[in-house]
Amino acid sequence: MGDRKPYPSDVTDAQWALIGPLLRAWKAKRVSVSGHQGDYDLREIVNAILYQNRTGCQWTYLPHDLPPKSATYYYFALWRDDGTDQAIHDLLRCQAREKAGRREDPTAVVLDSQSVRAANPVPAATTGKDVGKKVSGRKRGLAVDALGLIIAVVVTAASVTDNAIGIRLLDKVVEHTPTVTRAWVDAGFKQDFALHGAVLGVDVEVVKRSDSRPGFVPVRKRWVVEQTYGTLMLHRRLVREYESRPESAVSRTLWASMATIVRRLTGTSTPSWRHR
Repeated sequence: MGDRKPYPSDVTDAQWALIGPLLRAWKAKRVSVSGHQGDYDLREIVNAILYQNRTGCQWTYLPHDLPPKSATYYYFALWRDDGTDQAIHDLLRCQAREKAGRREDPTAVVLDSQSVRAANPVPAATTGKDVGKKVSGRKRGLAVDALGLIIAVVVTAASVTDNAIGIRLLDKVVEHTPTVTRAWVDAGFKQDFALHGAVLGVDVEVVKRSDSRPGFVPVRKRWVVEQTYGTLMLHRRLVREYESRPESAVSRTLWASMATIVRRLTGTSTPSWRHR
């Protein structure tokens, strides 16, 4: 960071000790022919991505004491396209599960989707309207474990059904985490989804909410994914859909999740706007 004053979203030394070695190993495999090492420290690139995630600012509004848009977007897009963000996220998730006394890979997941309104510049070809919720934009589908840690992310047009999103999520879960044998969902996931789960060897259980109790009532099994969505909403870049490509929206979700996981692992927190 040099002599600049740190932002609340910056990674601490303890947090960078978790992420830094993974990115340095990535960079060691991408040696430039000319031997050029780059003008910006990778830690500052990560700080810029987390700053934008947390504040929701536009690329051109990144503070002058952070790396500029050209450098930050270069690495953001590179890590998105080569799967580095997913790989780092999954390694951190395994560490968080081990710290909580769990095995590295879960045996059960909870699935749900969230409709998010799209900003004006988002291409119409990648958006749609969720008629039930009256939201024009995209849907963010999550599969999380019992701790609320993200196992898989899918971003589609809001017009796509929960069934289709659930099938894509299950495919990703089984591909990367074959230990999963059970999935809990709400009533929006229909029989086609359950049949697809049976084909993949995943037992699907629909957990319905109770209409007999007034007020807010956490739904058994499913409350953990709702908690994850609530935590993601602390990152203003995710409150609205700003990304031109759904793949970028997936990467944004992973970075927000990474920020949460490293805080869990190091026992730190990011001050919110409520803190003076």
